[in-house]
Amino acid sequence: MQMTARDSIPTGMRLLLVLLGVGLGLNVRDISAALGAPIPALPMPYGGSLLDNALAVLVALLLATLLRPRGAGLLASLGLQGNGMRGPLWVLLASLPCWLGLALLGTPNTALTTLDATMLAVLFPLAEEVLFRGLGFVLLVKMIRGPWPLLALPQALLFGMVHWLGYGGFDGGGMALFIGAVIAFGGFIFAWLDHLDGNTLWCGLALHVSMNLAWNVFSLDDAVALGWQATSLRIGTALLAVAALAWHVQRRRNRAL
Repeated sequence: MQMTARDSIPTGMRLLLVLLGVGLGLNVRDISAALGAPIPALPMPYGGSLLDNALAVLVALLLATLLRPRGAGLLASLGLQGNGMRGPLWVLLASLPCWLGLALLGTPNTALTTLDATMLAVLFPLAEEVLFRGLGFVLLVKMIRGPWPLLALPQALLFGMVHWLGYGGFDGGGMALFIGAVIAFGGFIFAWLDHLDGNTLWCGLALHVSMNLAWNVFSLDDAVALGWQATSLRIGTALLAVAALAWHVQRRRNRAL
């Protein structure tokens, strides 16, 4: 059997490349600008953010192509293969309490446009799922033998750190730290859902999209958004989604016996 260049990359180097890709994938334009080769934003609303997310997906695709194990397809290496719609539908059903809770805590966001909703609740979450859960979790599961919670942890921490930096990092004080911690928890939950559904991205994406959309459809004061009620709503919805999907998977297994 002929060894390819991909096969010769040590496991430790593979892990390092994955973590670097996950941690820096959304910052390709920043890195390029620092090197003296700025990449201009697309000439449209959200042009900079859209390009950042597109480049992050490209990083995930390139690294998965380079690092995926022998015999593993590119889409499967990033969790992009299909596994049926029932799992994601159960997750969407479990996210309904988030919508109901936010409707009670907030007010309708009348300034939200279709473009806003598409970018903030669909395209950007999709790119994040491919980068963080696809590259940062599913590919690791296929590359490295180990308990899935341990393999899910690095991408969750990086997911929280990226958002912590986005909210100011150390300058953002306690609020930035709180947001980073909550989002890191969310990153772990998304990976948990993906693991339950056969290491595919669609259940984590379903929860990510639904919760992002709900938080954009309704407006909350900062004090309420960071308060115990909204935080409990986030955590409770995430755990309910895991419970609902685990029940569905177990029922499907019992029927197959």
